[in-house]
Amino acid sequence: MNTDFIEALNEIEREKGIAKELLIDAIEAALISGYKRNFNTAQNVRVDINRHTGLIKVYARKTVVDDVLDARLEISLFAAREINQNYQLNDIVEIEVTPRDFGRIAAQTAKQVVTQRIREAERGLIYNAYVDKEEDIVNGIVQRQDQRNIYIDLGKIEAVMPLTELMPTDKFKQGDRVKAYITKVENTTKGPQIILSRTHPGLLKRLFELEVPEIFQGVVEIRSVAREAGFRSKIAVHSRNAEVDPVGSCVGPKGMRVQTIVGELKGEKIDIVRWVENVDEYVANALSPSKVIEVQVFEAEKMARVIVPDYQLSLAIGIKGQNARLAAKLTGWKIDIKSETQAEQEYGRPKTYTEEMHQDSVSID
Repeated sequence: MNTDFIEALNEIEREKGIAKELLIDAIEAALISGYKRNFNTAQNVRVDINRHTGLIKVYARKTVVDDVLDARLEISLFAAREINQNYQLNDIVEIEVTPRDFGRIAAQTAKQVVTQRIREAERGLIYNAYVDKEEDIVNGIVQRQDQRNIYIDLGKIEAVMPLTELMPTDKFKQGDRVKAYITKVENTTKGPQIILSRTHPGLLKRLFELEVPEIFQGVVEIRSVAREAGFRSKIAVHSRNAEVDPVGSCVGPKGMRVQTIVGELKGEKIDIVRWVENVDEYVANALSPSKVIEVQVFEAEKMARVIVPDYQLSLAIGIKGQNARLAAKLTGWKIDIKSETQAEQEYGRPKTYTEEMHQDSVSID
């Protein structure tokens, strides 16, 4: 070890951001183990690396006692005072015991420690860079695929996207660019692990935040998202400014904003509805594109009974109940849909509904 070694540590500190003192402390600790292992000793020792010259010395640490029982750990008061007259009982005396060939062991140990610490520091930097991006969107390149996962190169790290997190319409091959949502960032023993998703509702929310300036600026707020990835989604929006139309802002001029998102989601249909505090109106909006005649709210059961025109019943329910299911997820209310005829037969209500409830929503295919 020499001044070149110290200069190398200085360079690592500048380039990698790892403090030289931390590296030297780690090397000293590792050299203690190396000394005991290679020289078969149980002595208490301290290793000192000169911060300027790189010179390494090993010191045996012995306790000053009256009667020496273990010469490896203890020294008599008489022997200690031959070194320095100021020593007292129970003081610690350090005696240099640096072996002649300790430099070779030190060089090997230092290389291993520095390499390990650099790897740990780089992992830490990557983790810190991505932990703040949790619940955000990243772009990457598909590297490979196995039976369970697709591996995405994000530049400094390879992320994992389980096949269960792919949309049914997703077909990726090696080299394809992909946009995905970070669901989790973990710091494991093997380094940071980043989990991605294309099915998470958060992906839809972030896409709207990126595409719609009014959302990014906080004028329009996304209140709720319900999604069946690859098929259909519903998003409820609210404007903090009465002069700004939240639905129109999300649709954009000639539908350009929402169509960009639909394209990214491989044709997933998106219903954009206005969020309102009034439950019956909100439920009616959520059932877009179906028209609604009346909504009866049952607070105790948190259930809404919705009556729709006979010809709108199948549209309100949707294919395999999808529209009703998404509306329920969006609003957080159970929704029971009845046609006019069913309402008349089950509840004895006359078919007198001639006007449909106002709905503020838009459906994008």
